[in-house]
Amino acid sequence: MKIHVLGSAAGGGFPQWNCNCPNCSGYRTGSKRVTARTQSSITVSSDHENWVLFNASPDILQQIRSFPALQPARSLRDTAIKAIFLMDAQIDHTTGLYMLREHHLPLPLWCHPLVRDDLMNGNPLFKVLDHYCGIDWHEVLLSSEGFTVPSIPGLRFTALPLTSNAPPYSPHRDQPQAGDNVGVTITETASGKRIFYAPGLGQMEQHVWAAMQAADCVLVDGTLWTEGEMIALGASKKTSRAMGHMPQTGPDGMLEWLDKLPSSTRKVLIHINNTNPILDEDGPERRELKQRGIEVAHDGMEIDL
Repeated sequence: MKIHVLGSAAGGGFPQWNCNCPNCSGYRTGSKRVTARTQSSITVSSDHENWVLFNASPDILQQIRSFPALQPARSLRDTAIKAIFLMDAQIDHTTGLYMLREHHLPLPLWCHPLVRDDLMNGNPLFKVLDHYCGIDWHEVLLSSEGFTVPSIPGLRFTALPLTSNAPPYSPHRDQPQAGDNVGVTITETASGKRIFYAPGLGQMEQHVWAAMQAADCVLVDGTLWTEGEMIALGASKKTSRAMGHMPQTGPDGMLEWLDKLPSSTRKVLIHINNTNPILDEDGPERRELKQRGIEVAHDGMEIDL
């Protein structure tokens, strides 16, 4: 199974277009050793020919251009993206669907019904796409049995609910419901290898922890370093958890949980906000992660299981 990181940043990417935080300023002036990142998305395949896309960021066209495997050119109009899986209805995970509107068939899309409702009503993206290629929607069930996708051979998907936050246009904003944010375990059926993917994770729960413990690799929420990071910078009035993301540090933070995983588990942070000091490749936070055996995802990163 091959996992290719198309984008590793949180919403807005890095550097963010209107931000002058130490990281964004450091990138523009060259005073910090930091690497630009597009908004978070991964693609996964078992046979290296048929790929499932997880989330469609606003940067999807740039991301496809950077990964030729998604353009095998088997016919005049073609793509190796055989399925699209939406983890939530957030703008930075769905707007890229507009960029795929020239597809000659309805987009083969899997998501939970709550996500579908948000994209039919609060942000009627699906209705707009009906005027172009349309959507071939498949329901993602929150079941331990998981499911397969006929066009993606060799992989099995098991979705589980996450406590995070729905987008501002959702009727259940700040009132999490099971299914408006999901994590997914992807299992290669031949080898039994597993990766757990959760770019938005606001709270550790027993079923989430069980999935992480069972995985060979975890690719999880790395949005903010501290609980009050955005407040301290004057960038927001919300804490990390109020935004739907566990901070990496502090009591019950992501690092505390990752340290409990076996040393054989590959641990990778993704969905990294432009303010997060782990973007500074020479900073103390990055050194701390290295000492703990935790990696920071970057665009183009590949994970082979």
